[in-house]
Amino acid sequence: MSGHSKWSTIKHKKAAQDAKRGKLFTKLIKEVTVAARVGGGDIDANPRLRTAVANARGQSMPMDNIMRAIKKAIGEGEGDNYEEIVYEGYGPHNVAIIVEAMTDNRNRTIASIRYAFNKSGGSLGSTNSVQYMFDRLGQITIEKDKISEDALTEFILEAGAEDLNTEDPENYEVYTSIADLEQVRSFLEENSVPMQHSGIIWNPQNRIAIEDAQKAEQVIRLIEMLEDDDDVQQVYSNFDISEEVATQLAS
Repeated sequence: MSGHSKWSTIKHKKAAQDAKRGKLFTKLIKEVTVAARVGGGDIDANPRLRTAVANARGQSMPMDNIMRAIKKAIGEGEGDNYEEIVYEGYGPHNVAIIVEAMTDNRNRTIASIRYAFNKSGGSLGSTNSVQYMFDRLGQITIEKDKISEDALTEFILEAGAEDLNTEDPENYEVYTSIADLEQVRSFLEENSVPMQHSGIIWNPQNRIAIEDAQKAEQVIRLIEMLEDDDDVQQVYSNFDISEEVATQLAS
Protein backbone atom coordinates (compact mmCIF):
# COMPACT_ATOMS: atom_id res chain seq x y z
CA MET A 1 0.00 0.00 0.00
CA SER A 2 1.36 3.43 -0.89
CA GLY A 3 2.60 5.53 2.00
CA HIS A 4 1.18 8.69 3.45
CA SER A 5 0.89 11.73 1.19
CA LYS A 6 2.21 15.12 2.29
CA TRP A 7 -0.59 16.60 0.18
CA SER A 8 -3.21 14.83 2.30
CA THR A 9 -2.18 16.86 5.34
CA ILE A 10 -2.94 20.06 3.46
CA LYS A 11 -6.24 18.54 2.27
CA HIS A 12 -7.26 17.73 5.84
CA LYS A 13 -6.81 21.38 6.79
CA LYS A 14 -8.87 22.45 3.78
CA ALA A 15 -11.58 19.96 4.78
CA ALA A 16 -11.82 21.70 8.15
CA GLN A 17 -12.31 25.01 6.33
CA ASP A 18 -15.01 23.45 4.15
CA ALA A 19 -16.81 22.26 7.28
CA LYS A 20 -16.84 25.81 8.61
CA ARG A 21 -18.31 27.10 5.34
CA GLY A 22 -21.09 24.55 5.48
CA LYS A 23 -20.04 22.97 2.19
CA LEU A 24 -19.33 19.67 3.91
CA PHE A 25 -22.93 19.44 5.20
CA THR A 26 -24.22 19.61 1.62
CA LYS A 27 -22.00 16.71 0.55
CA LEU A 28 -22.95 14.63 3.60
CA ILE A 29 -26.67 15.16 3.06
CA LYS A 30 -26.33 14.09 -0.58
CA GLU A 31 -24.68 10.84 0.51
CA VAL A 32 -27.43 10.20 3.09
CA THR A 33 -30.05 10.86 0.42
CA VAL A 34 -28.55 8.53 -2.17
CA ALA A 35 -27.81 5.81 0.38
CA ALA A 36 -31.43 5.84 1.57
CA ARG A 37 -32.83 5.87 -1.96
CA VAL A 38 -30.63 2.96 -3.08
CA GLY A 39 -30.84 0.76 0.02
CA GLY A 40 -33.93 1.92 1.92
CA GLY A 41 -34.51 4.19 4.88
CA ASP A 42 -33.90 1.65 7.68
CA ILE A 43 -30.55 2.70 9.14
CA ASP A 44 -29.98 -0.64 10.86
CA ALA A 45 -30.65 -2.66 7.69
CA ASN A 46 -28.74 -0.43 5.26
CA PRO A 47 -24.94 -0.47 5.83
CA ARG A 48 -24.25 2.36 3.41
CA LEU A 49 -26.88 4.55 5.08
CA ARG A 50 -25.54 3.64 8.52
CA THR A 51 -22.08 4.79 7.44
CA ALA A 52 -23.45 7.99 5.88
CA VAL A 53 -25.38 8.82 9.05
CA ALA A 54 -22.32 8.11 11.21
CA ASN A 55 -20.20 10.42 9.02
CA ALA A 56 -22.82 13.17 9.26
CA ARG A 57 -23.13 12.80 13.02
CA GLY A 58 -19.32 12.82 13.25
CA GLN A 59 -19.45 16.35 11.81
CA SER A 60 -22.13 17.41 14.33
CA MET A 61 -25.00 17.43 11.84
CA PRO A 62 -28.36 17.56 13.69
CA MET A 63 -30.30 14.29 13.56
CA ASP A 64 -33.40 16.20 12.42
CA ASN A 65 -31.59 17.22 9.22
CA ILE A 66 -30.51 13.64 8.61
CA MET A 67 -33.98 12.16 9.14
CA ARG A 68 -35.52 14.81 6.89
CA ALA A 69 -33.14 13.80 4.08
CA ILE A 70 -33.95 10.11 4.58
CA LYS A 71 -37.70 10.74 4.46
CA LYS A 72 -37.36 12.75 1.27
CA ALA A 73 -35.25 10.02 -0.29
CA ILE A 74 -37.82 7.30 0.36
CA GLY A 75 -40.71 9.37 -0.95
CA GLU A 76 -42.09 11.03 2.16
CA GLY A 77 -41.32 14.51 0.89
CA GLU A 78 -40.11 16.51 -2.10
CA GLY A 79 -36.49 15.55 -2.76
CA ASP A 80 -33.82 15.89 -5.40
CA ASN A 81 -33.16 12.89 -7.64
CA TYR A 82 -29.37 12.57 -7.47
CA GLU A 83 -27.36 10.13 -9.55
CA GLU A 84 -23.79 9.04 -8.91
CA ILE A 85 -21.18 9.55 -11.64
CA VAL A 86 -17.43 8.94 -11.69
CA TYR A 87 -15.26 11.11 -13.94
CA GLU A 88 -11.56 10.65 -14.57
CA GLY A 89 -8.76 12.33 -16.40
CA TYR A 90 -5.33 13.89 -16.24
CA GLY A 91 -4.39 17.13 -14.57
CA PRO A 92 -1.30 19.20 -15.31
CA HIS A 93 2.04 17.39 -15.17
CA ASN A 94 0.38 14.05 -15.93
CA VAL A 95 -1.33 13.71 -12.53
CA ALA A 96 -4.17 11.16 -12.58
CA ILE A 97 -7.47 12.36 -11.09
CA ILE A 98 -10.76 10.64 -10.22
CA VAL A 99 -13.85 12.70 -9.41
CA GLU A 100 -16.91 11.27 -7.66
CA ALA A 101 -20.03 13.36 -8.21
CA MET A 102 -23.68 13.31 -7.19
CA THR A 103 -25.89 15.40 -9.41
CA ASP A 104 -29.44 16.10 -10.48
CA ASN A 105 -28.22 17.53 -13.80
CA ARG A 106 -25.63 15.43 -15.63
CA ASN A 107 -25.08 18.02 -18.39
CA ARG A 108 -24.34 20.82 -15.91
CA THR A 109 -21.90 18.66 -13.96
CA ILE A 110 -19.84 17.34 -16.86
CA ALA A 111 -19.62 20.83 -18.38
CA SER A 112 -18.32 22.22 -15.09
CA ILE A 113 -15.81 19.43 -14.57
CA ARG A 114 -14.55 19.58 -18.16
CA TYR A 115 -14.11 23.35 -17.80
CA ALA A 116 -12.01 22.86 -14.64
CA PHE A 117 -9.76 20.32 -16.36
CA ASN A 118 -9.33 22.43 -19.51
CA LYS A 119 -8.70 25.67 -17.62
CA SER A 120 -5.96 23.98 -15.62
CA GLY A 121 -4.18 22.46 -18.59
CA GLY A 122 -5.57 18.98 -17.98
CA SER A 123 -8.00 16.82 -19.91
CA LEU A 124 -11.12 14.86 -18.99
CA GLY A 125 -10.70 11.23 -20.00
CA SER A 126 -12.89 8.25 -20.83
CA THR A 127 -13.95 5.47 -18.45
CA ASN A 128 -10.96 3.59 -17.01
CA SER A 129 -8.46 6.04 -18.46
CA VAL A 130 -6.90 6.32 -14.96
CA GLN A 131 -8.94 4.00 -12.70
CA TYR A 132 -6.50 1.16 -13.31
CA MET A 133 -3.86 3.16 -11.39
CA PHE A 134 -5.93 3.05 -8.20
CA ASP A 135 -7.14 0.39 -5.75
CA ARG A 136 -10.57 0.44 -4.11
CA LEU A 137 -10.26 0.26 -0.32
CA GLY A 138 -12.23 1.01 2.79
CA GLN A 139 -10.82 3.84 4.89
CA ILE A 140 -11.64 5.08 8.38
CA THR A 141 -10.08 8.26 9.75
CA ILE A 142 -9.76 8.82 13.49
CA GLU A 143 -8.33 11.88 15.22
CA LYS A 144 -5.13 11.09 17.09
CA ASP A 145 -6.17 12.92 20.23
CA LYS A 146 -9.17 10.57 20.63
CA ILE A 147 -7.29 7.28 21.17
CA SER A 148 -3.74 5.98 21.58
CA GLU A 149 -2.01 4.15 18.74
CA ASP A 150 -1.58 1.01 20.85
CA ALA A 151 -5.27 0.86 21.77
CA LEU A 152 -6.39 1.48 18.19
CA THR A 153 -3.98 -1.13 16.82
CA GLU A 154 -5.42 -3.73 19.20
CA PHE A 155 -8.97 -2.89 18.14
CA ILE A 156 -8.36 -2.98 14.38
CA LEU A 157 -6.42 -6.25 14.54
CA GLU A 158 -9.38 -7.84 16.28
CA ALA A 159 -11.83 -6.22 13.87
CA GLY A 160 -10.06 -7.48 10.74
CA ALA A 161 -8.56 -4.29 9.26
CA GLU A 162 -5.68 -4.55 6.78
CA ASP A 163 -3.43 -1.64 7.71
CA LEU A 164 -2.99 1.40 9.95
CA ASN A 165 -1.25 4.54 8.70
CA THR A 166 0.05 6.82 11.47
CA GLU A 167 2.16 9.27 9.44
CA ASP A 168 -0.42 12.06 9.31
CA PRO A 169 0.22 14.43 12.26
CA GLU A 170 -3.47 14.75 13.14
CA ASN A 171 -5.29 11.58 12.04
CA TYR A 172 -4.95 7.82 11.98
CA GLU A 173 -5.98 6.18 8.70
CA VAL A 174 -7.35 2.65 9.02
CA TYR A 175 -7.53 0.65 5.78
CA THR A 176 -9.80 -2.32 5.11
CA SER A 177 -11.04 -4.36 2.19
CA ILE A 178 -14.35 -3.09 0.80
CA ALA A 179 -16.09 -6.21 2.13
CA ASP A 180 -14.77 -5.66 5.68
CA LEU A 181 -15.33 -1.90 5.99
CA GLU A 182 -18.71 -2.12 7.70
CA GLN A 183 -17.52 -4.88 10.03
CA VAL A 184 -14.51 -2.83 11.15
CA ARG A 185 -16.50 0.40 11.44
CA SER A 186 -19.20 -1.31 13.53
CA PHE A 187 -16.59 -2.92 15.79
CA LEU A 188 -14.94 0.43 16.47
CA GLU A 189 -18.34 2.03 17.09
CA GLU A 190 -19.29 -0.72 19.56
CA ASN A 191 -16.02 -0.08 21.39
CA SER A 192 -16.73 3.68 21.59
CA VAL A 193 -13.93 4.71 19.23
CA PRO A 194 -14.95 8.13 17.81
CA MET A 195 -14.50 8.09 14.03
CA GLN A 196 -14.12 11.21 11.92
CA HIS A 197 -15.12 9.62 8.62
CA SER A 198 -15.42 6.24 6.92
CA GLY A 199 -16.01 5.24 3.33
CA ILE A 200 -14.67 3.59 0.20
CA ILE A 201 -11.78 5.42 -1.46
CA TRP A 202 -9.63 5.30 -4.59
CA ASN A 203 -6.10 4.73 -3.28
CA PRO A 204 -3.28 5.37 -5.77
CA GLN A 205 -0.94 2.44 -6.38
CA ASN A 206 1.93 4.88 -6.91
CA ARG A 207 2.25 8.61 -6.37
CA ILE A 208 3.72 11.32 -8.59
CA ALA A 209 5.75 13.69 -6.43
CA ILE A 210 5.93 17.25 -7.74
CA GLU A 211 9.22 18.85 -6.71
CA ASP A 212 8.44 22.38 -7.95
CA ALA A 213 6.14 24.66 -5.93
CA GLN A 214 4.77 26.48 -8.98
CA LYS A 215 3.89 23.20 -10.70
CA ALA A 216 2.34 21.88 -7.48
CA GLU A 217 0.16 24.98 -7.23
CA GLN A 218 -1.16 24.33 -10.74
CA VAL A 219 -2.29 20.85 -9.71
CA ILE A 220 -3.73 22.12 -6.42
CA ARG A 221 -5.76 24.79 -8.24
CA LEU A 222 -7.43 22.10 -10.35
CA ILE A 223 -8.16 19.88 -7.35
CA GLU A 224 -9.61 22.82 -5.43
CA MET A 225 -11.73 23.92 -8.38
CA LEU A 226 -13.18 20.42 -8.56
CA GLU A 227 -13.72 20.14 -4.80
CA ASP A 228 -15.48 23.51 -4.72
CA ASP A 229 -18.07 22.30 -7.27
CA ASP A 230 -21.35 21.66 -5.46
CA ASP A 231 -21.91 18.46 -7.47
CA VAL A 232 -18.55 16.94 -6.52
CA GLN A 233 -18.38 14.63 -3.50
CA GLN A 234 -14.73 13.53 -3.53
CA VAL A 235 -11.59 14.07 -5.58
CA TYR A 236 -8.76 11.50 -5.61
CA SER A 237 -5.38 11.77 -7.29
CA ASN A 238 -1.92 10.24 -7.36
CA PHE A 239 -0.47 13.70 -6.78
CA ASP A 240 2.01 14.30 -3.99
CA ILE A 241 4.55 16.93 -3.01
CA SER A 242 8.00 16.81 -1.50
CA GLU A 243 8.72 17.97 2.07
CA GLU A 244 10.41 21.07 0.69
CA VAL A 245 7.42 22.00 -1.48
CA ALA A 246 5.01 21.33 1.42
CA THR A 247 6.98 23.81 3.53
CA GLN A 248 6.90 26.41 0.76
CA LEU A 249 3.15 26.03 0.27
CA ALA A 250 2.48 26.28 4.01
CA SER A 251 4.47 29.50 4.36
